Amino acid sequence: MDEELPWHSTVRRTRPLFPAAVFERLFDHVFAPCVARGLVAGDTQAVDSAPVKANASLEAVREKQQGGTRGPFVATDGPDATAPAASLVRAPAHQLRNLAARQARLVAHSSVPGSRHPQARLFSNKTHYSPTDPDARISLKPGKARALNYLCRLAVDTAKGVIRHVQADFADSRDSLHLPRLLTGLQRRLRANGLPLRELLADAGYANGANYALLEAQRITAWIPVFGQYKAVIAGFTYDALTDAYTCAAGKVLPFRKYDTAADGHWLKLYWADCQDCQQCPFKPTCVPGAKRKQLTRTLYDAPYRRAWQRQQSRQGQRMRRVRQSTVEPVFGNLIHHYGLRRMNVRGLAGAHKTMLLTAVAYIKKLLKHRPTRQLSLAVALPRPLLAANRRASRPNRRSEALAPARAWPLNRK
Repeated sequence: MDEELPWHSTVRRTRPLFPAAVFERLFDHVFAPCVARGLVAGDTQAVDSAPVKANASLEAVREKQQGGTRGPFVATDGPDATAPAASLVRAPAHQLRNLAARQARLVAHSSVPGSRHPQARLFSNKTHYSPTDPDARISLKPGKARALNYLCRLAVDTAKGVIRHVQADFADSRDSLHLPRLLTGLQRRLRANGLPLRELLADAGYANGANYALLEAQRITAWIPVFGQYKAVIAGFTYDALTDAYTCAAGKVLPFRKYDTAADGHWLKLYWADCQDCQQCPFKPTCVPGAKRKQLTRTLYDAPYRRAWQRQQSRQGQRMRRVRQSTVEPVFGNLIHHYGLRRMNVRGLAGAHKTMLLTAVAYIKKLLKHRPTRQLSLAVALPRPLLAANRRASRPNRRSEALAPARAWPLNRK
């Protein structure tokens, strides 16, 4: 602590030479004493993400060149993902044509102020890239301006607010896609310190049927609100879990028929009734006026969705939502406003991951301020029996004091 701080250029030039694994070990080295001091409970973790501005300008964004159908970047999940040179960044021809047609419609029919300006352009990650930082992605958060960002994901312990896991991701991907990798890194660190993970708190952005099933398979209670498109109950139909079938208002059964896939690749379950039952049903003009039979489409993970929805409606689910908001969101506020995580000073996803790890290490200064409550309670509790005994010994007898003047009164009067 008494050594002189290194010059900033030394840190800036040396940091790119070390791999991300060195910074991961540094984070584990600082995290272990927090566990030893009792700052980490480990059973309940709150997860959230926030955009961090990249070291690139949106004005320098360029349009991708016409190329094949293959994406411009290598699809890797690790923090050491690298991007090719700017000259190799290409986009499919149909995406560029759709962008040009949309731009023409906007100029011709839009009434938005500034839409007819010569420099007014539409930006998309499918058709544009940043030559300064190809890993940065265009993202928009409600209430804020569009910018080139990275996403910082945190897992915070609900006991004392200690950061358990941090990672950098692309800003154009959904939160639910990154939960498996975050869960893998979080459990690795917890098992290394002998801590179990029993409950996970997150917002609705992490709601996904595969995530619910993954957490249930690992015996982790998921306190994640169900996404708004899911309906736990279908009006006019009742579900029987034993037979895996639905029953309509007319008493007709819609059994499970087959599996199918949606346009985004998610698995679905199809239920439909017999054509004869629907043709003779009096509710057909209002139920299925233009079809031969009634068909219901449900997600393959309907059972995990239903259990998560029931937890969300309970009183404990409302309490867990407040716990998540009071745990992880203040940590993000401190990192952004007081620890320099408002904007990246490096470029590339690997550099952003290292910066977030160092910021999380600096935030674990809670270890320096921590004072074990056990030692303090012992120091206060030990003198109490002796002090009480001394007080009882030095306290006069109230009964003798009350009787003493009455006994002395006749003697004084005589």
